[in-house]
Amino acid sequence: MIDCPQLLAAISRIITRLPDAAPELNALDGTLGDGDLGATLEHCAGEMRAAMASDAMIQAVNGDDPLMHALRTLSLACAKASGSSFGTLLAQGLLTAARFCHGKTALSQTDIAALLHEVVAALAHRGGASLGDKTLLDGLHALALESQPAPEDPRALMRATLEETLAAFRQRPNRIGRARMFAERSIGLDDPGQVALLRMVEAL
Repeated sequence: MIDCPQLLAAISRIITRLPDAAPELNALDGTLGDGDLGATLEHCAGEMRAAMASDAMIQAVNGDDPLMHALRTLSLACAKASGSSFGTLLAQGLLTAARFCHGKTALSQTDIAALLHEVVAALAHRGGASLGDKTLLDGLHALALESQPAPEDPRALMRATLEETLAAFRQRPNRIGRARMFAERSIGLDDPGQVALLRMVEAL
């Protein structure tokens, strides 16, 4: 089970490490896109760090429904940080997670798998991508499938799952976003969103 303090500690580790990955993610994104993915996530991480220490977060974690309110606070911070497509999706993912957590004091392994499936569905609806398009969604979907049953070493399994996802999609074309206009050139390249997700998991 993962309660609110444990979840916030994990998110804190992620946003502390994200700036280190910014140059790599900018370079990957620059091969077929705007080249601002790393900068976007760095900005989101900064706003989320500020939100962690805010009065709103203190009220969230000490009030009723702390998981929901804490995640909603982080979603608002992320939305404030960036209007880019990836930043918007990250904010939407956090908001979807917040809604899922309504009434829950902790998340079981079954809850985590269900939460990830809901996030995939919400992001697909918001961004227009489908599974198989070589995006962040494919990584999240793979994590959801591997979340049951509870693994002995979840962090190692998550890393391995995302590395396998990257390898499986590397020789496929991107089919959504700006990269779809250069689909043939995207063959042999890792999707920046999938790499960003891996870097987040590595920070755990």
